[in-house]
Amino acid sequence: MISATKGAANGDASANDNVDALHALILHQLDEDQAQETISIPLAGKSSIADHMVIASGRSTRHVSAIADKLAQRIKQEAGRQVRVEGLPNADWVLIDAGDVIVHLFRPEVRSFYNLERMWSFGDAPPVAAVN
Repeated sequence: MISATKGAANGDASANDNVDALHALILHQLDEDQAQETISIPLAGKSSIADHMVIASGRSTRHVSAIADKLAQRIKQEAGRQVRVEGLPNADWVLIDAGDVIVHLFRPEVRSFYNLERMWSFGDAPPVAAVN
């Protein structure tokens, strides 16, 4: 089980390992659920809201909803964290806040409209394609 402590706030190596484990768990589950175009944007040192932002797409509202439900359950089971999920009724854009990692799940059309990747790249480096 992954501890629920905030990693970057206290600089503790084991807490950072927990953040990395949570991040890896999320990326793995998104891959298992066939999320499309998954990217991860490192936010540590850029924002205090989280250490990682993960953005992925589902093929339809039903797919986005299923990915979000399963991911929230898996985070609760494996990491022992309660997550906040917003946008699930419409499932065009679902936000999953797992504390150290924030996940945005979109339908492709909605993702291209909001273009979060560009907004959060800060002009220094492009987002990194998520690889497990």
